[in-house]
Order: sequence, then C-alpha cells, then structure tokens
Amino acid sequence: MSDYVPMTQEGYNRIKAEVLRLENEEMPLISEKIAEARAEGDLKENAEYHAQRENQGMLQSKINALKTKLSQATIIDTSTLPRDCVGFGSTVKVKDPWGDEEEYTLVGAGDEDYEVGRILSSSPFGMALTGKKVGDKVEIQAPRGNLKFEILSIEFKD
Repeated sequence: MSDYVPMTQEGYNRIKAEVLRLENEEMPLISEKIAEARAEGDLKENAEYHAQRENQGMLQSKINALKTKLSQATIIDTSTLPRDCVGFGSTVKVKDPWGDEEEYTLVGAGDEDYEVGRILSSSPFGMALTGKKVGDKVEIQAPRGNLKFEILSIEFKD
C-alpha cells in the first residue's frame, strides 16, 4: 500500500469519528461480554469466551486499519486542482463498452460509496481515469478482459 491516502477533510473526520466510536463504544461492549463469559468457568470449553475474543481481535484489526489510513492521509482541497482533466474530486461521465453512459466521482478514503458511483481515486479504475481529458479513450484491465471507456464530460461539484 502506498504511503499516501488522498481524502477530503470530511472523509478524514468521518474515519476519525468511526475509530472513536469503535474504541469507546464497541470495544468496551466486547470486553464486558468477555468478562461475562470468563465468569462462567472453564475457558477451554467456553465457546462464548472464544467467540468474543475472536470478535475483539477482528475489531482491533479494523481499528488499526482505520488508524493507518488516518496516519497516511493527505487532505486534498479540490478547489485548487486543475479543472480540464479527470482528477481527485471530479465527476466524470463515460461511455462504457456497451454504449451506456455512466457517471463516477473520484473520491478519497472515507467518502467512497460504490452504489452511487463514488469510487476511490486510488482504485485501478480511478487511477486509469486520472489525468484524462474529454474525448480520451481509456482502457482498463478487468478479470474478464480489457474494457474501453470514452470520457464524455468532466465536472467538479465543489
């Protein structure tokens, strides 16, 4: 993974709030459940205890991953970026290989929502689009072969 995770201030704040919630709400709940399970007796055959310990480990792993994103975050002010090519914060309309038009917004960590077309600028698709201009054709490698897209428009919705 790269040393640089682009994100907006809002995305950074959202991830930071999630870390605080996980540390201050979720982790204490799991700790309580571990204590309750421990009080039941023999830990070797206590499935609840082992399940809660596993949950604790997975939650700690998620917290660590989010903290790593925050430590590598670079806050991007989209108002200072060039407006004539696809880049972080831009909304790009493309024509896909089947002739359909699709719209994607390139965002940073914490802002992604694939169901509404908000894709990570650091994803393979986002990186392939970055730097391209209206009329350019982009070829993106996919598991089922290469897909070709044509850039129809670029907007910045500040």
